[in-house]
Amino acid sequence: VQLQASGGGLVQAGGSLRLSCAASGSTFSNYVMGWFRQAPGKEREFVATISRRGGSTSYADSVKDRFTISRDNEQNTVILQMTGLKPEDTAVYHCAASQSRGYDLSYYNNPRRATYWGQGTLVTVSS
Repeated sequence: VQLQASGGGLVQAGGSLRLSCAASGSTFSNYVMGWFRQAPGKEREFVATISRRGGSTSYADSVKDRFTISRDNEQNTVILQMTGLKPEDTAVYHCAASQSRGYDLSYYNNPRRATYWGQGTLVTVSS
């Protein structure tokens, strides 16, 4: 699976951004999709995941009620809608695809369990 993330940029605190990740090369609906982020000097961390058909979602506590993950299996796309952005949200955001093994969605919140990674898109939130 090839993943291409886009939509990052510079935004003021309180603003919104919409990240998009386009997938190609394999059956998109076979994969749990997720967004992870990595700030300078920090480890990559979980942001949100979504089940193969989009019926279940999972969020990090730090983004819950501000970010929304969705997917379109017809368009092979996963979206991260971000609102109420804070300076601490500044990071490179990566989309990831995890081969579904039938586990609970929380299993895929560990970035080490992702199978494929996109190149990342930079989000910078100014105070």
